[in-house]
This record gives sequence, structure tokens and C-alpha cells, in this order.
Amino acid sequence: MTQITPQISAATVAEHGFSLEEYDRVLHALGREPNLTELGIFSVMWSEHCSYKSSRLHLRKLPTTGPQVICGPGENAGVVDIGDGQAAIFKMESHNHPSYIEPYQGAATGVGGILRDVFTMGARPVANLNALRFGRPDHPKMRHLIAGVVAGIGGYGNCVGVPTVGGEVNFHRAYDGNILVNAMTVGVAETAKIFYSAASGLGNSIVYVGSKTGRDGIHGATMASADFSEDSEEKRPTVQVGDPFTEKLLIEACLELMESDAIVAIQDMGAAGLTSSSVEMASKGGVGIELDMNMVPCRETGMTPYEMMLSESQERMLMVLKPGREAEAEAIFTKWELDFAVIGRVTDTGRMVLTHNGDTVCDIPLGPLADEAPLYDRPHVPTPPRAPLTDMPETTDLAADLLRIMGAPDIASRRWIWEQYDHMVGADTVQRPGGDAAVVRVHGTQKGLAISTDCTPRYCFADPVEGGKQAIAECWRNLTAVGALPLATTDCMNFGNPQRPEIMGQFVGCIEGMAAACTALDFPIVSGNVSLYNETKLEDGSGSAILPTPAIGGIGLLADWSKSATIAFKSAGDELWLVGQRADPASGHLGQSIWLREIHGREDGPPPPVDLVAERTHGDAVRQLILDSVATAVHDLSDGGLLVALTEMALAGRIGAALDHAPTVAAAFGEDQARYLVTVAPGTMPGLSVPATRIGTVGGDAIALPGMAVPVATLRTAHEAFFPHLMGATVLA
Repeated sequence: MTQITPQISAATVAEHGFSLEEYDRVLHALGREPNLTELGIFSVMWSEHCSYKSSRLHLRKLPTTGPQVICGPGENAGVVDIGDGQAAIFKMESHNHPSYIEPYQGAATGVGGILRDVFTMGARPVANLNALRFGRPDHPKMRHLIAGVVAGIGGYGNCVGVPTVGGEVNFHRAYDGNILVNAMTVGVAETAKIFYSAASGLGNSIVYVGSKTGRDGIHGATMASADFSEDSEEKRPTVQVGDPFTEKLLIEACLELMESDAIVAIQDMGAAGLTSSSVEMASKGGVGIELDMNMVPCRETGMTPYEMMLSESQERMLMVLKPGREAEAEAIFTKWELDFAVIGRVTDTGRMVLTHNGDTVCDIPLGPLADEAPLYDRPHVPTPPRAPLTDMPETTDLAADLLRIMGAPDIASRRWIWEQYDHMVGADTVQRPGGDAAVVRVHGTQKGLAISTDCTPRYCFADPVEGGKQAIAECWRNLTAVGALPLATTDCMNFGNPQRPEIMGQFVGCIEGMAAACTALDFPIVSGNVSLYNETKLEDGSGSAILPTPAIGGIGLLADWSKSATIAFKSAGDELWLVGQRADPASGHLGQSIWLREIHGREDGPPPPVDLVAERTHGDAVRQLILDSVATAVHDLSDGGLLVALTEMALAGRIGAALDHAPTVAAAFGEDQARYLVTVAPGTMPGLSVPATRIGTVGGDAIALPGMAVPVATLRTAHEAFFPHLMGATVLA
């Protein structure tokens, strides 16, 4: 063994993110002191981002199986059966820290990375979504961050030719120092041609394809596994730089090679780059791996093995090929003007061995890097329950409140954002952004995939268990509201420092709630990502954490995409029904509501409770109304409650509605769960086995109720103004 670095110092160990106990484990695993390359490899593989050392104990509590599940967590993405020999492959992943440091490239490479996770498994990507959380709109950095993130998502997704069809955006001061950028991709593949990452075949070639390796993104995984401090700007070199045009070539080249039977295993080079891809392939296959670092295509001179192994340069893949198929594969990648290099071989040693200039520069047993990585049961304390609200005003100016809420950051139109995304490329987008869920036709069929991302972080902060339930339930509702049968979910678990018991308690509570909801709704989690340490160290040494944000991305299946429902009112005279709640004029849950925050500046009380039996029965009833072509428009009730949902339907349909009775403030803006607004042609609503009440009629040019009428045009002006005003753009009619 040739030692290429001096003795590892305590400072070097600390710089690589190790605790003293973890470094002792490295020494024990090797039986000697590591060199710098080996230390770097252990560092990234044992980072939170790669090892899930603080979270995987609890992630095991989530339901991940079902008759529709072909592949659950553990691969690049989850796979579910959508019938006719086809599968949907999907995943959501975070790119939070890079996007705060360098918003354009951070967001762009987040999109690129999640695309690779999906097409690595043999799927052609058909849709992108994103879930974004920003700080206060008036924060000095926020306008810059919003502009960069949106431009990065659009710049990458538009160029690579995959439509961005939906997402969500929240604002809260807790994200001032740590914005969240979660990206989701959905693809479609043949069930007989799904590719996995486990390497096999003694002597088989290990092949590097795609772009050359540079020095960008070195230690990106480690950076993403620590909280921020005042020197966060100095971490800019850890952010990757993406090229969507190369990604497009890589997609086509990989899919072309996948038409043959040459590939044994394939893995994208994401977080921790060549290190994680090679370690994961070898460990999953129970084999060893030997790489010649002189064969790695590099775009910069003098790169060391340490730099090559830890670089997170984009648009790169690692493959194991069947014997004798190298020339065939090389011809395909040469045609697509991509690098191709045989850089190693599969061994039976169970070790990672790297050579450079004829010397062995790394020799590590794979077990400690992967399956035997540290696993922690962090101390955690439950979030104390919130006191019920007892001092809410009984009267308010409903019209003034509605106008203010429709223009509030969390409710205002996102058109300024989604108009920067190409949501129609591919010509299969059935429902564009702005509804409950996006709908994308499965190309060449009548089937449609419904896709949604959801989470209400303020609920999760107030009560992680109920908030976790609600995140799953709202995603299920949004898919149901377009007529889809929900199939499965992916998650992106964004939390603060897990070494703080109260933060770990949030994580554990959200997992508990999510697991209960997934089980009750037959809505398993088949893939996902954990992003911890989303907090900024303050001058006094304490941490300022984000709200707990377990973002959920779900997919559902429509047998006939043409029967999907939309939120837009269709015809004057249609009846308006509230499904899921009797018309009690005094009912409504205002704890943690948008109304309470925007009108009174308070974030008080418990979040609305989630009745999972009601969610299931109410949703099934609404879906049947859609499939029977009874419902003419459907919208689930969530942020802002009844009047906000009503207004969103009116704005989408460019027609007003009148309620039969004036609601109380609680009934108007309460955020009770398991509810839908449904319109039907006069006299066509069948008897339902769930609560349903006729509450009004579609028509006119205002949202009208006894004693109040707000013109739809006035509401539109308020709704459309926020983002253009914030970003200095032109307000469009």
C-alpha cells in the first residue's frame, strides 16, 4: 500500500466531518490509519446525505410495499405497476444547501440529478415537479434566491426537454437562512426493461460515460450534511455546475443502450459522485471493485484520486457491462458525443481498490462504507401539544379578509413561476400547473398519470404527527380530486439538526403520522431522500432551524385521461356542493390557519386533526363522481378553507358563484380536512354515503353571499399581483 499523504491530523479529521468516535471506527475498519483519499471516501459515504445515519432507523417504520409496488426504497427511484406491461418510476430529492449558496446552479443541478435517478432505471422522463420553500419575501436575499432558483429549474428542465408540470411554494421566516429546493421526476418504462444497480460478474468491465470529471462539487455531500454558518458563501466551490444539453444526450444514449441486453448494472453519479456510485453498485451486488484512476476522463489537469472520487461533476453515469459488449456501448456514446471509458472491473474481494500511476492509493473493505455505516438512535423529545384557540373573533369583514388572503404569499398565483417553465414539451401534458394535480398522458395510450407535491410545514411544526398525516392525506386528496387512483408516494424529509432532541422529535413524529396515513390510504412510500442540518448557526451558537418539512410527491393513475376533473367552474347554474362536511354554519378549524396568520399575525393553536377513515371514504366518493362524469369541477379544501377554494375555482373558470348562506369566519376560512368542493349540473347529484351539502350555485361575476359580493376581476387583480410586484415584473391580465 503506497501512502500518498502525510499522517492525518485532528484538524483534517474535523474538516471531513467526523466525530472522534467515527474516526475511531474508520481506524478499526481499516486496521490502520487512512490516507487522505480513503478519509475522503469514508467522509462522503458516512455523511448524513449518503448514509442516512440519523434517519434510517426511523425510515424503516414507513410502509413501502403493496400489490402495485415493483421496487421500493433502496434503488435509484421507486417503481410501481401502471398496467399493460408499463411502470411509473419516480423520486423526489433535495438540493437545498447548494441552492442557497448558488441558486441558479443549485436548482438546475437538482433537476439534473433527479432526472438521472429516473432514467438510470430505464424510464423515459415524462414530468418534473418541484417543492420550494423561501423565507420572508422582504428578506434582503430572497428576491435574488427566488429569481435564481426559478431560472435554474426552468433553464435545465426546458433545455433537457422534460415538462415541468406542477409543484408548490411556501414562504416563512424559518427559511430565511435555509431555503428548500426539492425536485421530483416521473418517468415511464416497460416492466420487462427496468434496470438496477447491483454489480455482478467477476471480471466484468466497469464503464464511465457522460461528461468529464472536474473539480466542481467536491465535498458537496459533506456540505449538505452540516448546518450553515456565517461563512456559507465560501462554500460556493462545493456547488456543481450543470449542462442540460449534455444531459439530454446522456438520456438518449442510455435509453438506446438499454434497448440491448448489454447492461448488467447502472448507477448515476449523484451525491459523492464516483465514490457513491461505485460503492453502492459493488455493495448491493456483494462484490468488489477495482478502478484505475488514470482512466477516468478529466477536464482539468493534475486531478488527484481524492478529487476524482469526490467530485460531483454532473451528467455522469457508471455501468457494468456484459463481457465483450464494450465496443457496442462505446459506439453508441461516441455517436452521442459523450465520453466513454473502461475504468475498472468487478472483483470478488469485497473491497474497493483504486490505483493511480501504478500505485495503490485506496484499499477499503466495502462493508464499513455501506451497510455497516454508523447508525444512530438520536435522543428525541415529542413536540408539546398546542393549546386550543379560545379567543377568536366571532365577526370579521369576510370580503376584506378574502382579498387580503388571495394576495398573500402562500396563496397568491404562482403564474409568474410556472410561465418560466415549459410545461407542454412532449405534447402529453393534460393538466397544466394551477390545479390540484398535474395530469400527463402515458404516451400512446389513454392512460394518464396524476402527480402532486404537498406538505404544510406550519402544521408539522405545531404537531408533527398530525402534520405528517396531513402531508400524505393532502397529496392523496389532490390526486383523487382529478379522478386518479392514488398509487404511491416519494418523500423528501427536510429538517434541522438531528442532534437537537426537539428537531429529532419532529422527525420521529412526522414519520409516525406519515406511516399511519400511508397505511390507511394504501399509499406506500417507494423512494425518497432525507435532508438534515437545514439550519443556520447564530452568533450565540444556537441554531435557527427550518420548519419540519416532509415534502410528499405522489402519483395516481387514470384509466382514461380524458375523464380527469379540473378545478375550473364550467357553467352558470351548476350546483355547488361541499362534500365531506355537513353545512354547519359555525364549524371550522382555525388553528394554524392562513387566515389566523395573515389577518391576525398569529401562528397559534393545534393544526386541524386528520381523520384517515374520513379521508378514504370521502375521497373514494368524490373519485366515483368524477369517473361517472357527474362532477363538472372538483377542488380539495386546504390552505385558506372554503372561500379560498371557491375563489380559486371561480378564477380558473372565469365565472363567479353565490353561496346560499353567509358563513362564519370559522366556516369561511377554517382548514378542516377531508373536504372537497364539487359542482354538478342541476339535479344530478346522486345520494352519497358520505356527508354532502348543497351550498350554492355557479354564476355571475362575483363571489357572492348574503350581504357581500366581491367581483372576480377584483379578486384576480389581488391574486395575480404578489409575484410580479415582488420580482418587478409586469402583471398580466
